[in-house]
Amino acid sequence: MKSYKNLKKIALPVFAVIALSACTKLDEGLNSTLTSSQVSSSLGTAGTGLLLSAAYSDLAGPFHGQDQVFSLEENTTDESLVPTRGGDWDDNGVWRVLHSHTWNADHGQILSVFNNLNKLNFDATNVLGFNPSKSQAAEARFLRALSLYYLLDLYGQYPFRNPGDNLLNAPVVKSGADGINFIISELTAALPDLPASNGVNLANPDACRTLLMKCYLNKGMYINRAAPTFDPADMAQVITLGNAIINSGKYSYTKNYFDNFNVANDSTKEGIFTYMNTSGVAANHGGIEARWNMTLHYNSYTPNNPNAGWNGFSTISDFYNSFNTTTTTTAFGPADTLFDTRLGGRYYKSATDISGLRPGLLVGQQYNEKGAKILDRKGAPLAYTPAIAANMIETGANLEQTGIRVVKYVPDYTGAGNNQYYGGPAGNDLMIFRYPDVVLMVAEAQMRTGATAAGLTLVNGLRAARGAAPFVTLPLVNPSNVDDPNTLLAERGRELYWESHRRTDLLRFNVYLKPWGLKPTDDAKNLYFPIPNQALAANPNLKQNPGY
Repeated sequence: MKSYKNLKKIALPVFAVIALSACTKLDEGLNSTLTSSQVSSSLGTAGTGLLLSAAYSDLAGPFHGQDQVFSLEENTTDESLVPTRGGDWDDNGVWRVLHSHTWNADHGQILSVFNNLNKLNFDATNVLGFNPSKSQAAEARFLRALSLYYLLDLYGQYPFRNPGDNLLNAPVVKSGADGINFIISELTAALPDLPASNGVNLANPDACRTLLMKCYLNKGMYINRAAPTFDPADMAQVITLGNAIINSGKYSYTKNYFDNFNVANDSTKEGIFTYMNTSGVAANHGGIEARWNMTLHYNSYTPNNPNAGWNGFSTISDFYNSFNTTTTTTAFGPADTLFDTRLGGRYYKSATDISGLRPGLLVGQQYNEKGAKILDRKGAPLAYTPAIAANMIETGANLEQTGIRVVKYVPDYTGAGNNQYYGGPAGNDLMIFRYPDVVLMVAEAQMRTGATAAGLTLVNGLRAARGAAPFVTLPLVNPSNVDDPNTLLAERGRELYWESHRRTDLLRFNVYLKPWGLKPTDDAKNLYFPIPNQALAANPNLKQNPGY
């Protein structure tokens, strides 16, 4: 909930200087007046810190919005979709084509995410060109590696340039084995110089280890997406890195799952790397309130304050059923005794008592804080139903009610800006890397190398913390049923849903092209997103992915 110092406005004039001084080949007169080395000398360590702060601010762009990395990683999977509801959420079909895997190289979100990740890429690189300290350089390299990782994951390639490269030349492009190995080398080099004192909102050693784990675990998939492989040496790296985090004693499971996502989540023991937001503070704010506004009904906060939510994002019934829990939802919450708390739907202080909202996957009748039924805008009971139209275009009288809704982040009701029912600026920190992901990655690497019992023990420890029954056996995946509840893939879905991991998981488990709700068929080209046409025009070293 604490805020970065407001350095963005200070840093902008510095960028103007850098932009001029970096283009040394364009104008010898300019170069003779102010060289890059002179700018670097004048900035000093403190000035370089301004550039680093600007790179940190760049994290807000690709990782917060409902139309950014979240959309490409979640709306293209079985965890999320955005039906058109009357005139709402049509947007020329941009949301529907993501879930149905019928996008093209002109899709606006595919372009926006590419540009925003590359802004982080090049701003972090900029830091390295201005005499950073060892720790500043390590933080910049981590941030750059994070952007490159997501570019490789989404597009299969990324543009790259080193400080001092001639800006008249297009950046080189890395892909496949070369692409992932470079990211690994950068993180490995940065790790020793990352300050252990850095908090979760800064590049820290465990954040670096977590990203390295992801690189090693997905390495064989990035090299061959059609048939991912898992080298035992890579899996050993995942286990070693993960055990260093697990055995550090710094992390533990939060008693109430949704405390990891509430307005006070900067104190959770599950956070490894986060983006910090502050209630009522607009400076460097990421827009975290989109995470609940995008899914909740217009009347979700209170019937006396319409248009609070945006009434769009939902999940499919098959994913909901993967929780393998039968519940009876009442005004007082689920009535069952054995309950996976990650499913949600139970009373949550500072939310249910204010608006009636019970965080988690919302299905059935919704109630306000007094236990009275919430109504839709036509006056009918607001009861969310699993069924969604096959073409994802809702036209019936119940169009505001279709689709199971998901509220992972608990709305900030603190009254920031006297606008608490709309939710902004909210103080929930965005979880980018979280401890249970580390545990599940170690378990997966163990299972992929024959240490099945050890992996199962880790999974069951997590399930016990979430109130779920232990597994006796646990296969990695059921290729004929993506949402089979009795698999490690399903367990990752239950723990990490709507945290922008699902597409990568489906790719790694080699089921991304399999059918699921409202996506009956697929094309192998969709293992990658297309390189945006504008990017191809700007950089001839980028090559369009096959099939586009």
